[in-house]
Amino acid sequence: MELVDFAQQLTRQVGQAIVGKEDAVLWCLTAILARGHILLEDIPGVGKTTLAAALAKALGMALGRVQFTSDVLPADVVGYCMPEKGEMVYKKGPVMCNLFLADELNRATSRTQSALLEAMEENQVTVDGVSRGLPQPFAVIATQNPMDAAGTQPLPDNLLDRFAVGLRLGYPPKAEEMQLGLRHAGTVGQVITPEELMKMQKTVADTYMKETVAEYAVKLMATTRKSPFILRGGSPRATRSVMALSKARARLQGRDFVIPEDVQAAFLRGVSHRILARGAPETCLRRITRWVRTPKLK
Repeated sequence: MELVDFAQQLTRQVGQAIVGKEDAVLWCLTAILARGHILLEDIPGVGKTTLAAALAKALGMALGRVQFTSDVLPADVVGYCMPEKGEMVYKKGPVMCNLFLADELNRATSRTQSALLEAMEENQVTVDGVSRGLPQPFAVIATQNPMDAAGTQPLPDNLLDRFAVGLRLGYPPKAEEMQLGLRHAGTVGQVITPEELMKMQKTVADTYMKETVAEYAVKLMATTRKSPFILRGGSPRATRSVMALSKARARLQGRDFVIPEDVQAAFLRGVSHRILARGAPETCLRRITRWVRTPKLK
């Protein structure tokens, strides 16, 4: 299946459960194809959890979920060992799945939030000194409420840096909100299997990126570290993530090579949640795309 056709089918199926939000669905898909993780930042009730569940079903991915609160422990996420018949037996945690929904992650304690770091970076969890690989493909979709909501605390920088994209769904337009109240949600159908998804991920990873385009991504990120409008710039991990997102976006646009516009789009979607800016992060990043000269492809 061509990736362009696949993206159209996926958007159509997810649309059975959530009205509109096509752009958010495509960026979620872009992140998953790039083997990245997704952070959905928004107020309660705009469809974050519904979107994650619909994506899992359409992609044929086994869904694990934890509703985070201050009393959730790391073992509630990664699992634990207990004695049975004279030996220690591992009891799987919800993270042992293909798509893990970390709902309201910023309500958890820092210790519990950190339990996700190994899973997101190394595709494994370590319990009682034994490392266990996660099912593949694997991705995390985390939701967080605004920081002024009761019982929330900021996600640490090292955890934020593991998310490939940060998205906001926002309030729906009036027409879409009317549809929400008038229609019945349809059944989301499976579009592909996890095995097919992994083949697509490999195709994305093999997408050609010219050296000048890769250098452009590096220059954009380097500028975030010296911009007077940004207090904390993007990391080398962010650069690598932007390159991977650029390749996925190129494939979803029907190309087998990356162009500067792919890098710009990935930069805006993949860096805003990672930086500390004076003012709106998106505005600062757009300013940088105007500062850094766009390479011309021959």
